[in-house]
Amino acid sequence: MADQQWVEIVRQRLRRHGLAGAPFSGVAEVVGWLGAIQSQEYAVAKWSVGQRATGLTDAAVDRALAEGAIVRTHVLRPTWHFVAAADVRWLLALSAPRVHAANAYYYRRFGLDSAVCARSNDLLAAALAGGRELTRPELAAALAAGGIEADLLRLTYLVMYAELTAVVCSGGLRGRQRTYALFDERVPSAPPRDRDEALADLTGRFFTSHGPATRADYQWWSGLTAVDAKRGIELAAPRLARTEIDGEPFWSAADPPPGRPDPSPTAHLLQAYDEYIIGYSRSRNALDLAGLAAEVVTPDWTLNAIILDGQFVGGWRRKLAARRLTVQARLFRPLTGAEPAALQAAADRYGAFLGVPAELAVELPAAGRS
Repeated sequence: MADQQWVEIVRQRLRRHGLAGAPFSGVAEVVGWLGAIQSQEYAVAKWSVGQRATGLTDAAVDRALAEGAIVRTHVLRPTWHFVAAADVRWLLALSAPRVHAANAYYYRRFGLDSAVCARSNDLLAAALAGGRELTRPELAAALAAGGIEADLLRLTYLVMYAELTAVVCSGGLRGRQRTYALFDERVPSAPPRDRDEALADLTGRFFTSHGPATRADYQWWSGLTAVDAKRGIELAAPRLARTEIDGEPFWSAADPPPGRPDPSPTAHLLQAYDEYIIGYSRSRNALDLAGLAAEVVTPDWTLNAIILDGQFVGGWRRKLAARRLTVQARLFRPLTGAEPAALQAAADRYGAFLGVPAELAVELPAAGRS
């Protein structure tokens, strides 16, 4: 019985994540549905958005960031996330105290007390005022001109503090360089939310887009305390459904997942920090019910995941050169039947997103090599 329940969890997660069924139509719609998308690796994080929508391109995600439909900032946990502009104010208000607490050791290590951080915020705000968008070296120069040393990790934590206090957020790209903009010039104003309202919204959104999942999964993803995670589930309970596997509760939206399942086999190329992977802690094993990965993954290979019908069947990495994409795939097992065609289709989708033709180079596991 438990095995069948795990299979059903996989089926639901694919559709709730927007990886199967009815894909979304735009960048902000994808990001808003998932609540936040981990994005410290900007180039590949864009693909996490693109593969969940119809006809999106790499350039379209860049435009959405440049136009402010989404922002890239530190929220939930001490790492970057894409967040819809309509959500970033209340998400910061809810999660920033927890991220500050996680950063406390580094604030002390680099001498970043409240006075230094307040002065840094003032300097950054003045440098960015009037619609200016500056790169990290330019922000460091502005701080240095104001008497604040900001090199290496010290700059990282000063800028992160400014993000968490809603002073700066992402700007557009300048060539290949990412920039920062003034938060209040970038993000529409919005009335503050009651904390319980924000907790209920974040909790409901997680289990709607990531469920079925456990409370431990949600606590990890949100960065909230165990008390707040439990409170959020209590507040969102009227719109959640509960099931149990081996005595552990799983929650998901009470409404069925959108769209119809994709035909089998269907493959996806997921980057290592895709929400389908990184959104879970306790129940991440749903990715690999056959237990293939533990015996094959090695330190010299990427953690990017080849997912076939929701299951981890290999790793992949990309080579992008001379206007051509090569997807190098290392499989945990030989593919059979229509599975090779499904993997090629996944590579073709990624190539279309990048605007280049895709070539697939497959490396079989040792037992399957000729």
